[in-house]
Amino acid sequence: MVDVIAEGCVAGIRYGEHLALDMAAVPIGPRFQQLALAASPSYLKAHGVPTHPTEVAAHECIRMRFSSGALTDWDFERDGQVLRVDPRSRLIVGVDAAAAAIDLARAGRGLICTFRNWLDPHFDRGDLMPVLPDWWPQFEGPRLYFPSRRMSAPLRAFIDLLSERQDTAAA
Repeated sequence: MVDVIAEGCVAGIRYGEHLALDMAAVPIGPRFQQLALAASPSYLKAHGVPTHPTEVAAHECIRMRFSSGALTDWDFERDGQVLRVDPRSRLIVGVDAAAAAIDLARAGRGLICTFRNWLDPHFDRGDLMPVLPDWWPQFEGPRLYFPSRRMSAPLRAFIDLLSERQDTAAA
């Protein structure tokens, strides 16, 4: 995580749980997102279907790395229970190449955990299968954030455009 304001940027994009309290924020994308775990039917046939998040560690996993080098743990939630798994990584792909990571999962190379909305088209086609869907966590979607004390004219115009698009999408 980088402090984009300290780096000279006017605004940044983050998820709600990572916003500083002194920042203003507006939604930029889905209001809520969900992390989903998936694998191809061929992978699950060959390696079995995990029935609990603790079993994920025994599987081949395709992980994504942020540009900072950080790997995120895979979080699971159900009935108030939260489990964090740091699976070994057979394959690691940069987040900028998420489509390639999904393609690797579709090719049977392992489990993948990423945004459900990125996986939904593959679920619909049957080339990926949901794994542990009762454990998928939901969280606030991305927000454009900026210091509440100042706003440039271009940023104000961008925020107005976002608001118009969200109003149009909601109608």
